[in-house]
Amino acid sequence: MNELAPMVLAARTHSLAGADHGRIRIEAVSPEIDNGRYPIKREVGDEVAVSADIFRDGHERISAELFYKPSYRPDWSSVPMELIDNDRWCGSFVVSENTTYHYTIGATPNAHQTWSDEVHKKLEAGLDIHLEIAEGLELLQEAITQQTVWSESIRNVWDVAAGAESQIEAVALLTSPHLSALMRSALPETERVWYDRVLSVTVDRMRARYAAWYELFPRSAGQVHGQSGTFDDVIDRLDYVQELGFDTLYFPPIHPIGHTNRKGPNNTLNAAPHDPGVPYAIGSELGGHDTVEPSLGTLEDFRRLVESARARGIELVLDFAINSSPDHPWANEHRDWFYIRPDGTIKYAENPPKKYEDVYPLNFSNPHWEGLWQEIRRVILFWIDQGVTAFRVDNPHTKPTAFWEWLIRDVQAIHPETIFLSEAFTRPKLMKWLAKAG
Repeated sequence: MNELAPMVLAARTHSLAGADHGRIRIEAVSPEIDNGRYPIKREVGDEVAVSADIFRDGHERISAELFYKPSYRPDWSSVPMELIDNDRWCGSFVVSENTTYHYTIGATPNAHQTWSDEVHKKLEAGLDIHLEIAEGLELLQEAITQQTVWSESIRNVWDVAAGAESQIEAVALLTSPHLSALMRSALPETERVWYDRVLSVTVDRMRARYAAWYELFPRSAGQVHGQSGTFDDVIDRLDYVQELGFDTLYFPPIHPIGHTNRKGPNNTLNAAPHDPGVPYAIGSELGGHDTVEPSLGTLEDFRRLVESARARGIELVLDFAINSSPDHPWANEHRDWFYIRPDGTIKYAENPPKKYEDVYPLNFSNPHWEGLWQEIRRVILFWIDQGVTAFRVDNPHTKPTAFWEWLIRDVQAIHPETIFLSEAFTRPKLMKWLAKAG
C-alpha cells in the first residue's frame, strides 16, 4: 500500500463521490490523544491494539483494515480488523523498532460477504437460489478482472463452483472461509473509505518504562578527604554500582560553576574561597552547558567514563537545567535571552520567599527566542554525541510546552533512543500536558 496522504485528505473533504457515496463511517478511534494532535507512547515489542466504531446504513456488510508503518518507510502494512460487537471493530500490530510509527483505518463495502449472508438464509429457508448462485459467480468474475495476486486462486474456485452438481455444493464453495479471505483481500482500493487522519505512536526503548537509577555527584566520589572526586574516581565505583543492581548512573550538572554570588554550604550567601558552589549555577569564564568542570576531569575523561559504564550495562544520564550563572557566556553574549529588570540588570531566579542570586532563569518569550531554542537543541545533541542517552530535565513545567514538543520530536527524529525524564512538581493538568509533549 502506497502513501495514504491523498486518501486521508479526500476523507477530510467528506466528498460524496465514490466510496459508496460516503455511507461508511469510522468514528471513536482508540487509542487517540486530542484528535491525533499528540502521539501515543509504547515501548519496543508492545502490541498496539486499535479499536473503532465502523458502520454503515442498511444491512450490507463491510470489511475493515488497520494500516501501520514505521514513519521512515514509504509503504504500509495492514491487518484485518475483526467485528467485536455493536459495530465495534478491533485490530492490532506490534511495534518492533525504536522509532515513530503511523497508523490509520480503512473500511470497504464487502459485497461478497453481504451475498454470503443472504444466500445462506435463502438456502436454509428452502428457496430456489439458482439466480443467487449466478450473482455470486458474477462477484467472483469481477474480482478476477481486478488482476490482483489473488485472481488466479479466485478463478480456480469459480471454475469448480460453476460446475457444481447441486446448489448446496455451489454455496459451500462460494461461501467457504478460504474464498471469503481471498475476496476480502481483493476488495477494490477505489471503494475504500479512510479515517480522516493518520495517528502516531512514539516507540521508546524499554528503559523508558523502567530503569534503576543511581544518583552520584562525581565530586563526592573522591578517595581523599577534602579533595574533589573526578570522572576517573567514578569509574572506580562502577563495579559497586553494578553489584547493587543499577543500570543507570545519574549525574547532576557537571559544568563549570559561576563565581558571582556563589553559595556556600547549606545555601549560605558567603562562600569561602574553596567552596565549589551550587552545580545548578551553570557557567563561568571556562564555558557553559557544553563544558565540563575542570576539577572533575576533561571531556575525554567523561567519554571514557561513558564507555566504562556501557561495558557494564550502565547508561549515563545528565541533569539538564536550563538556567545559568551570572558568569555564563550566554549572560554576556545574549542578554536578551534573560529577564531584564527596569534598572537594566538581569533578574535572578526566585521562588518566593526563596532567592537564588547565583542563578539566572532564561526568558523563553524573548524577541529572539528562536536563537535560544536552537542553542538548547545544540547542547542536547552535543551531549548525545558524547554518549549520553537520557536527560533528567529540571523544572520543565516552567518552560513552554511548545518548546518541549519541538525539541523532543526533533531530537528523537535523529536519535530515537534518547529519553527525557520530567522533574516536574506541579499541577496534574500541566504534568499531563508535559507527558503529551514527550
